[in-house]
Amino acid sequence: MKKKLLSLLMAGSLVMAMTACGGTAEAGGNSGSAAAGNGQLTGTLKLGVIGPLTGGAAIYGNAVVNGTSIAVDEINAISSDFQIELNAQDDEHDPEKSVNAYHQLQDWNVQAIAGTVTTKPCLAVSAEANSDRVFMLTPSASATTVTEGKDNVFQLCFADPNQGSASAQYIADKKLATKVAIIYNNGDAYSTGIYQTFKAKAEELGLSIVSETTFTDETTDFSVQVGDAQKNGADLVFLPIYYTPASLILQQASSIGYAPKFFGVDGMDGILTIEGFDTSLAEGVMLLTPFSADASDDLTKNFVTKFNEKYGEVPSQFAADGYDCAYAIYSALQFYAAKNGGLDVTGMTAEELCDILISVFTDASFSADGVTGLGMRWDKNGQVNKEPKAVVIQNGVYVGM
Repeated sequence: MKKKLLSLLMAGSLVMAMTACGGTAEAGGNSGSAAAGNGQLTGTLKLGVIGPLTGGAAIYGNAVVNGTSIAVDEINAISSDFQIELNAQDDEHDPEKSVNAYHQLQDWNVQAIAGTVTTKPCLAVSAEANSDRVFMLTPSASATTVTEGKDNVFQLCFADPNQGSASAQYIADKKLATKVAIIYNNGDAYSTGIYQTFKAKAEELGLSIVSETTFTDETTDFSVQVGDAQKNGADLVFLPIYYTPASLILQQASSIGYAPKFFGVDGMDGILTIEGFDTSLAEGVMLLTPFSADASDDLTKNFVTKFNEKYGEVPSQFAADGYDCAYAIYSALQFYAAKNGGLDVTGMTAEELCDILISVFTDASFSADGVTGLGMRWDKNGQVNKEPKAVVIQNGVYVGM
């Protein structure tokens, strides 16, 4: 294997990298590159994004779209020979509306989709896209059922089982707790999937789980769940849930003077941006995530700087996932072009492009570096392999652990 950078951006910032046995491609820096036939990638790719841009989960969808948009701007600045047109559709975190959004993209002749953002809509859309042979790389829909039986659907995020087992391993390795409580949403595939693998791994590692309580999407009072954790002496509460119920749990715990460690997963990223939420309640909360905005590598620093300049805030893990999705697809097309004498994507059908992207993402010699992980590789089940990171909230910001 040899690793070679795909490109340097116009501004000199580092972008995605790929590894290949044999020929590799260089994308950047040289405006006016050779036409397809000389190993170059040319044409215009129609890339769609589907996610909640309005409604209760809008923080996730907008973060993904914003991160993807920055990546597209960077890629389009590399060379006029290859460009990406981006079309973002709102699904309001509703499966039926997500399918409607997918059909809107089809009417636009979409060639590949970075989405959908959340799990239930992704389950609905991925079934349609599998039948239609449209390639999907979801930034954040993490249930294993998203990719099961669908060779055209891949995940940029960790699958739920990986988050659960990795969280248990981290808690055990760092000796963060002697007694653990778990509060999860039993009506949510994302939450339940992480809970199940966390519990199995925790038992294997000898972690003592003293409380297991559940809730549903309609729950707003968590006094029973928090009270059970406190009553059983849990010194760490594991929260495989999204940030909105997590904020209510933190408020409930504070109201009764219960101050255990809290450990969450990527769905809790965004808790600091909830309007009206006292962020001091999240002080010391730990998250397992593939992205840390305070990382010192050039890739992350470039992304965080540009995101802050354009949107006036620090990017979340979901923004980073969107950014990496665009670059992963771009890198895969570069990889294919280099090995096959070039590639012009203009006018290609979604099905034709789908076959190409599947062949690259399942190629053992292909990998990509991004802000959410170095040397990312995908298996035949569409799941990504990359190293998780842990962050802790200190003084209202995420800090790498």
